[in-house]
Amino acid sequence: MKLTKLLLASLCASTFMSGAALAQTDLTMWYHGAGNEVESKIINQIVDDFNASQIDWKVTIESFPQTSYNDSVVAAALAGNLPDIIDVDGPIMPNWAWSGYMQPLQIDEARIASFLPGTKGIWDGKLYSIGLWDAAVALYARTSTLEELGLSIPTLEKPWTKDEFMAALKKAKESGKYKYALDLGMNDQGEWYPYAYSPFLQSFGGDIVDRSSYKTAEGALNGDAGLAFGEWWQSLFTEGYAPGTSESPADQQTGFIDGSFAFQWNGNWRAVATMAEVDDVVFLPAPDFGNGPTIGAGSWQFGVAKTSKNPDGASAFIEFALQDKYLAAFSDGIGLIPSTATAAQMTINYKDGGPLAVFYDLSNAQAKVRPVTPGYVVQSKVFTKAMADLANGADVADTLDAAADEINADIKKNNGYGH
Repeated sequence: MKLTKLLLASLCASTFMSGAALAQTDLTMWYHGAGNEVESKIINQIVDDFNASQIDWKVTIESFPQTSYNDSVVAAALAGNLPDIIDVDGPIMPNWAWSGYMQPLQIDEARIASFLPGTKGIWDGKLYSIGLWDAAVALYARTSTLEELGLSIPTLEKPWTKDEFMAALKKAKESGKYKYALDLGMNDQGEWYPYAYSPFLQSFGGDIVDRSSYKTAEGALNGDAGLAFGEWWQSLFTEGYAPGTSESPADQQTGFIDGSFAFQWNGNWRAVATMAEVDDVVFLPAPDFGNGPTIGAGSWQFGVAKTSKNPDGASAFIEFALQDKYLAAFSDGIGLIPSTATAAQMTINYKDGGPLAVFYDLSNAQAKVRPVTPGYVVQSKVFTKAMADLANGADVADTLDAAADEINADIKKNNGYGH
C-alpha cells in the first residue's frame, strides 16, 4: 500500500513538473543599455528574479548600444521581427504606437498612480509605456559664487525671474573670473536640444508645436512668445554669455568643475561626478521667463510590441519590474530619479535630506513632457537645427518661420498623425 502511494505521488510530481515546464512560455526583450555594466547588471537581475518568481513565463534579454537601438527597432518592425518587450525613449513612444510598433499595456493604472508624471507613456488616452526612472535638469552653481556675486538663492517657490537670471549672468561675466557665465552643453546637438532648451521656449509662452491640436506649429514656435524667446536665446551667444555650437565635449564635461563656467545647465546624471569635485555645488530650479518655470521630462520606458503573441506575459514582466526595490537599485546604480517617492526614500541620494533630493522635487514640480505626438520625431530635429542656427547668428524671425513651415509640412504629409 505504501509503495502504491509512493508511486502515485512520484507520478503526480513528475506530471506537475512536466506540465510546468510545458506551460513556461518564452518572452523576448530588447534593451538599449549594452556597454553599461551597472545598468545591464540591474536589468538582468530583474529578468532573473521574474523568471524565478513564477512558472508561466521566461524572459530572455538582448541588449543593443543606445546609439543604434532605435534604428534596430524600426528595422525589426518593418521586417516583422520585433521582440515581445521593448524599451523606448519617452518622447519617441507616440510615434512607435501610431506606427503600429506597440500596443497598450495590460497594467492597472492604479498600480502607477504614485509614479512621477514624466514616467508615464500615454498616447491617445492609453498607457503604452512606463519608466523605472526619470531625469531632470537644474542650474548648477557654487554657493561661493552666489555669495561672491551677491546673488539671492532661487527656490522652487521663488525661482529667479528672467531679469534676475540675466542679472546673475551679467555679474558673472563682468567679474572677469570666468571664461563664460553659463554653459548650456551646446556641443551635444541631439535630443539634448529639445529636452533641455524647449522648456525655456515654453516658459516664454511658446512651444515646438501647438499642443491644443498638434496640427500646427504656427503661432506656437514663431509667434510673439517664440520670437521673444529666439531673441533672448541668440543674445546668450552674441553677448558672450555662453559658448556656442563649437564648444568641445571636453569643455562641457569639465568646464564647471574647473571653474571656467559660473553656471551650468545640466542633468542629474552629472550630479554625482560634479559633487565629487565641487564641494559647494548647489542645484537651482529653472528660471521663470514669464509663464512658469519648466524643465523637460520623460526618459526610457518599457512597453509591449504590437506583434507580441503574449502581451499578458510581457505586461506581467513590466509590472514586476515596477517594484520600489528595483526603482531604487537603478537610481543608486546610474544616478537617475526613482519613479516614486517611496522608492526615493530607499536610495542613497534621493531620500529626504539626500544630496540629490532636490531633483525629485524639480521633476515633480517643474517637469513637462515633450510634445506628445508621433510627429515629434521630426519636430525635435527641426527644433535642434533652428536652435543651432540661431546660436550661430541666423535671423530669428526667418529661422523660426522656416522651422514652423517645415513642421507643418510634415504634419500635412502624414495626415495630422492621427490627431
